[in-house]
Amino acid sequence: MTLIIGFIVVLAATIAGYLFAGGSLLALTIAAWPEYLIIFGISIGLLVIASPMSLLKSILNKIKISFRNQAVPTEDYLDALKLLYELFTKARRGGLIAIEDDVVTPDQSQIFQKYPSFLNDHERREFLCNGLKPIIDGRLKPEQLAAMLEGDLESKHEDFHLPVQTLNLVGDSLPGIGIVAAVMGIINTMGSISQGAEKVGIKVGAALVGTFLGVFVAYGFVNPLAARIKLNNVYELQYFTLLMKGIVGFTGGMAPLMAVEYARRAIDPAFQPSSDEVENMVKSLGTGA
Repeated sequence: MTLIIGFIVVLAATIAGYLFAGGSLLALTIAAWPEYLIIFGISIGLLVIASPMSLLKSILNKIKISFRNQAVPTEDYLDALKLLYELFTKARRGGLIAIEDDVVTPDQSQIFQKYPSFLNDHERREFLCNGLKPIIDGRLKPEQLAAMLEGDLESKHEDFHLPVQTLNLVGDSLPGIGIVAAVMGIINTMGSISQGAEKVGIKVGAALVGTFLGVFVAYGFVNPLAARIKLNNVYELQYFTLLMKGIVGFTGGMAPLMAVEYARRAIDPAFQPSSDEVENMVKSLGTGA
């Protein structure tokens, strides 16, 4: 919602200022439609050229997330903490082998099924399960697990950065694309000089709209959107850091409640529940401390 409000403010302020100065919307819209076609067509083509299909899907998903008030809802963090606590409590009572079925077949796990925000997200599910499997199987020692999970986090950081990098490419290219549209408009105008000053003026104005649009869309929409996605990536990575710290803490010998407390501290202070809130929350699950 805040993203939409920001876009509306940018658009409204620009149009209002233009109209108050005596401008005509006709000159910005219908008269300049070829400039819109050139600029948005080239921008879309640039995006397609620079991005494989998987990246295009990721960009669309990141844009969709940007329209949320909060990239990772607070409830998702709380669900993750409760899930870790239940899973670790079960493992402490019956050994790591007790949670093997939960980790191998998460869709059938009674614990996971309580938390659809986790279970229905493939990346979250895979990160947790793939982190626990080597420990359960005995293929990895607990002290080796942290390095492996940190490597996974680094890979996610790089993957998350690609949509931002691509959108920044489009944003940085838009002023130049606007100049291309303007030059093409001027070329077209040169062939209309004999039609009189009024016709030439209209065509020159339409051509200049190309330069305006390139700069306006770049700095008013695309680059701010990329910055918003970059910030959202930080919050998404905090979710995976939460999972990592919980796993590392528990497999390193922490009690379930302390492992969850260790995980809690990965959450941004703006959304982070207090230690007492988390303790009361997990104890209310009825699994025992």
